[in-house]
Parts: sequence; C-alpha cells; structure tokens
Amino acid sequence: MKMSLSRRVGAEFIGTFWLVFVGCGSAVLAAGFSRLGIGFTGVALAFGLTLLTMAYAIGRVSGCHINPAVSFGLWAGGRFPGRDVAPYVMAQVLGAILAATMLYVIASGAPGFSVHAGFAANGYAAHSPGGYDLLAAAVCEVAMTMLFVFVIMGATDEWVPAGLAPIPIGLALTMIILVSITVTNTSVNPARSTGPALFVGGWALEQLWLFWLAPIVGGVLGGLLYRGLISGAAEDSGALRLTEPDRGLKSATQEVRRAG
Repeated sequence: MKMSLSRRVGAEFIGTFWLVFVGCGSAVLAAGFSRLGIGFTGVALAFGLTLLTMAYAIGRVSGCHINPAVSFGLWAGGRFPGRDVAPYVMAQVLGAILAATMLYVIASGAPGFSVHAGFAANGYAAHSPGGYDLLAAAVCEVAMTMLFVFVIMGATDEWVPAGLAPIPIGLALTMIILVSITVTNTSVNPARSTGPALFVGGWALEQLWLFWLAPIVGGVLGGLLYRGLISGAAEDSGALRLTEPDRGLKSATQEVRRAG
C-alpha cells in the first residue's frame, strides 16, 4: 500500500528530529562530560544507531531518508520521484530545527553552557575540529556522502534480504563519522547542519552553504554512480526482479521508484 505524502513527510519530520536530537545531543551533552564522556566513538555510534532504529521504525512509511542529500541522491538514482524531493527536504529541515531547539533548552540548563562553544555545528578552517581547510572539508563531505548514498542504494536493492537494509546503512553512517568527525564535525546531511547552525549563528551560518552544497553534490553523484555501475549491470544481465511491497525500508524505496 502506497502511503500518502502527508504521512511520509510526517515520518521524515519525526525521523530527522530523532537523528539530530540524539546524534547532536550525544556530542553536546555527553561527548566531553568530565572523564566519563563518550568521545568521538560514542558520537559516531549515536548517529549510526539513531539511523538504524529509525529506519526500522519509519522505513515502511517514508523510506527513512531523514537527510536532504539522501532524497536528492535517490532521485538521481531513479529511486525517488522528483516531485517529492521538496516536501521531504522541508520536513527534514523542520525536524532538525525542532531537535536543535529542544537540545538548546536542555543544554542551556547547565551552568557555564555557551552555544558559542560549537553546539555540534559543522565548520571548516578555524571551525574544523582538526583545523582542516575549505578544500579538505568540501572533498570529505562530497566523498563521504557519495559513498553513503551508494551504500543506501545497494542495501535497499532487490537482491538484499528483506529487513536487513537498516543495518549496513546505520553502520555506514557510523564509519563515516569515525573517519570525518575531525574534519568538519561530519555533516553529510544538510538538515543536521542547519539546526545547530541557527543557534550558533555567526560563523556557523556563514559556513552553512558548504554543508548544503557538498552533501547534495555527493548524494547526487552516489545515486548516479550506483544507477550506472550496479543497476545498469544488473538490468543488462536480467538479475533484477521487482518484489512485492510491504518489505520495510526496501519496499518503501521500491514504491516511490515505481511511483516516479
């Protein structure tokens, strides 16, 4: 059964809220906590596990993009209708803003809290955790998002056993963050970048353009790469077989692909 657009964008709103609240919340509230902080590894796991859990929760409803770069990438890969990209992106950004708002309210309850310490915002040059410049940050975000979308398309393809897709997708995000968190604080998701940047203001808003442009370019490249390299080869060999709906994250992806 094909879900209505209102149900799908509602699911995207909730899913993006969960991703940003838990992922960025782990960085703001728990990563540097005195001697007991979870550190970079904990933040990476928090993001990966939030994506994995939400993929199981809303995958059948919306496909669980919860990321504008993924929506653009799946559109480029022929898995998602272009007419639905804008509503999905709007819902994702609103969910991220609400999550950042709630996180700000909680974090500001601690003595000595200052949003200018970063608030999990993404940045380059002086605002990169490792001091990486604009070029390094751009290349990292494009490459990581491209490979992320490539993994998503592979994990939701017809030959992958139903119900397993969220696991490699969540693990992929975890690995991406482990590699790139010191470069840009890891975006690969324009909505995730927008929520915190609105509260940090100043430099975070000035640099936000990169964390929209680079992930979307990477997502589109990932979708095109998978479509040309893998899907094209499978279609040539006759290996692809459409399955019936009602197969979780995979079925939602297939539904929107057929609807497009």
